[in-house]
Amino acid sequence: MVKDMELNDVRNNYKPFLCQFFLALSDFIFFNLSLVLSLALVYFLFDDLQRFIPKEQFQFRIISHFILSLTCVAWFLIRLRHYSYRKPFWYELKEILRTIVIFAIFDLALIAFTKWQFSRFVWVFCWGLALFLVPFFRFSTKFLLNKFGIWKKKTIILGSGKNATEAYYALQSEEMLGFEVCAFFDEESSETHLLDCPIIKNADDIWQSADIKHIHFIIAFDVGEIDKTLGWLRELSKHQCRSVTVIPSLRGLPLYNTDMSFIFSHEVMLLRINNNLAKRTSRFLKRTFDIVCTLIILIVTSPLLLYLWYKVTRDGGPAIYGHQRVGRHGKLFPCYKFRSMVMNSQEILDALLKSDPEAKAEWDKDFKLKNDPRITNVGRFIRRTSLDELPQLFNVLKGEMSLVGPRPIVTEELERYELDVDYYLMAKPGMTGLWQVSGRNDVDYETRVYFDSWYVKNWSLWNDIAILFKTVNVVLRRDGAY
Repeated sequence: MVKDMELNDVRNNYKPFLCQFFLALSDFIFFNLSLVLSLALVYFLFDDLQRFIPKEQFQFRIISHFILSLTCVAWFLIRLRHYSYRKPFWYELKEILRTIVIFAIFDLALIAFTKWQFSRFVWVFCWGLALFLVPFFRFSTKFLLNKFGIWKKKTIILGSGKNATEAYYALQSEEMLGFEVCAFFDEESSETHLLDCPIIKNADDIWQSADIKHIHFIIAFDVGEIDKTLGWLRELSKHQCRSVTVIPSLRGLPLYNTDMSFIFSHEVMLLRINNNLAKRTSRFLKRTFDIVCTLIILIVTSPLLLYLWYKVTRDGGPAIYGHQRVGRHGKLFPCYKFRSMVMNSQEILDALLKSDPEAKAEWDKDFKLKNDPRITNVGRFIRRTSLDELPQLFNVLKGEMSLVGPRPIVTEELERYELDVDYYLMAKPGMTGLWQVSGRNDVDYETRVYFDSWYVKNWSLWNDIAILFKTVNVVLRRDGAY
């Protein structure tokens, strides 16, 4: 039984109307502020605003942008349901940016149709600011609402097995979703708590909550418990719960760009799974993205590359070495890195593994050593900052690697991928990837394999962009690096 105190804990401070109002207000304000700031910026740079927008057109431009802002907020509210339907950060960000780009094109078409004077400076500044201000303050508003508890929605997970546990961790990784798990439900569980949350064992304890309509339910029973899932869907419908999330136990299926449909009058769910990396257009897009971004990074970091070249070669050895790694379709290639070890590193490793059983066990487990005696002083620094991997930019230009992809591995590691090795061989290894932004050396090998296969199955250019931004944060914080 759940005590009365625990029942009171599942009452909500969630205010749906206030959340929708403040989120819509934030978008409306900063959508319009983008135009105001762009005009101020043009005036500051050129000291003559009328040269870009004639006085007789100024009022019409303000009104048109105001109408576009209302239309955009309405689109977010009605079509995309951004103010009521909770979406993961990167998914919602993609929809925001895509919508703003579409409205920027509408604005361009409106100027052309009305034959207003077009100023590329005003247009670029306005929509460039909108692309930054609208999403930044949208998520800032959510953050503040979350801090005040207004955005947080009490959540009960139905189930206490592996699927329920995975659901809990997934929700914890997306704080801005605002789902605050307050309890699990499993009438057959022998435990009283799971992951610091109470386990409710009597359904009557749930229905006694006065705020039942504002509690979010997540049905996450394991495989073989379909009867429980269907039973709870009936019960929640009877108690007029407006929205329920079902997390089916379908581990291993691709998720991104997977379309769901059904056949009328039949309880058959159709999942249309797209293998994005099998499309020539996708591979061309990814290759183009790699080349353009790599050239930009090389130009920006060229002084740093020259400096590191000088520092690494001070001991008389070469600055860059190429270690054989497994590439796409199993083709071996030299993976370039700045040398971070002493010249006789292999001899030192062999001697250490023979004399130190703990070091040998650590090496056999992950092919890495946390306190590696072969690493030089400058090598320790460039490893912790991931600067040792900068020469891999040349691997990317040669087409042997990608900016984002699975972790490049040696031949001996292929057998540890087991059935997932086919996914690894479908893509080019990456300078960074899902593993690097999800804990790096702090996660076990099995989890690394899972991240690599997940990336290949769910590839999209947007995921690559998200991982690149996450990589910057990880490198600056030095998470899991050694």
